Amino acid sequence: MRFSWYFGWNIVVAASILTLLSSGLRMSMGVFFLPIANDLGFSRSVLSGVIAIGMLFSGIAMPIAGYLVGKYGTRFVLLLGTLIIIFSTIWSAVSRDYWNFLFSFGIALSFGTSFVGSVSFTPIVTKWFYKHRGLALFILSSGSMAGIAVMLPVFAFFIPVYGWQTTLVGFSVLFMIIAVPVALIIMKDQHTDIIDFNQANVQEPQSSIKLIEVLKTLPFWQLSFGLFTCGFSMNLLGTHGVPMLIDHGFNEMVSSNAIGMIGFVAIFSTLALGYLSDIVQRKNILVMVYLVRGIGFIALVLASNEWQLFTIAVLGGLVWAGALSTSGAITADIYGVKIVGLLSGLTYLGHQIGAMIGSWLGGWAYDNLHTHLVAFGIASLLLFIAAFSSYFLPKTHHN
Repeated sequence: MRFSWYFGWNIVVAASILTLLSSGLRMSMGVFFLPIANDLGFSRSVLSGVIAIGMLFSGIAMPIAGYLVGKYGTRFVLLLGTLIIIFSTIWSAVSRDYWNFLFSFGIALSFGTSFVGSVSFTPIVTKWFYKHRGLALFILSSGSMAGIAVMLPVFAFFIPVYGWQTTLVGFSVLFMIIAVPVALIIMKDQHTDIIDFNQANVQEPQSSIKLIEVLKTLPFWQLSFGLFTCGFSMNLLGTHGVPMLIDHGFNEMVSSNAIGMIGFVAIFSTLALGYLSDIVQRKNILVMVYLVRGIGFIALVLASNEWQLFTIAVLGGLVWAGALSTSGAITADIYGVKIVGLLSGLTYLGHQIGAMIGSWLGGWAYDNLHTHLVAFGIASLLLFIAAFSSYFLPKTHHN
């Protein structure tokens, strides 16, 4: 039997690489944090506020990106996002005052990275896959985890050598070199294969449900709360994880490598979780993800030596990739693929509201209470509640 490569996998791989870069920047704020604060004279609270506002605008951009993808296609949104990233990074690099930095780094760059993130790629992946949708979306989400593993150490290496401004602009140029050919050659919203072996002998559930009807259903709000918690915890760690570990006595490279280890492990665990999500009930995967993360967050802030730190990072990495991809798959399973872009954007808005609060709270709590235990403890509590809520999601039939 002749092997035939399915074009949809090209889209998944390309989207994963772009997500690696965009999410890698968002999740590497910890290594940018102190250099920017020291260079511009911002306190931790002020810079945390800028990043928090950026998280909010990133969330606002998500449903806009989902709408634009549905109306104009993935290629248009990807090119537009790339243009915004180039413009905003140059603006950020020359900014010396609060307001310019807020609008460039906090708001404009957040729009750019949101337009080239997983939410913009989720609709095209769900259209190209049904039988292996869970695996495809998990591979897409692995781009986010690889972003932590790859970009955080890269930024940690280049920032002390070239400065945060040059590093930021260099990143945007690299992104443009990769993104433009991908947009023009690979991102095809319409199927080109005559035979789709992933959709053979299966029928995609069709749905004509409208947004107002979705907002009246409990699963939408359960998924939104879970992603709110995911955003709160992930961006608390992304913004304050490295400074927290440095404050607890670990050196800068150990701290950045430990946080990066979470993403590195997640790259490999993604395939296993993606395979399982196409076999078992996806909601059970979501419960496990939130539960293990909840344990990991409180353990991370209590780690007292390198052995404990890297053990916690490895265990946390096993489930770090699951929330966004599983929630996206469940959304498509329940409501259908026609509206999944807009719904993914809206649930991700909840993710970014959580990200905003988590990023701000981490700085505020440390400046005022002189401890990281409060913010990281709240993250653990929210993750446990999200695990409990996810257990009561409806069962989906996706096999």
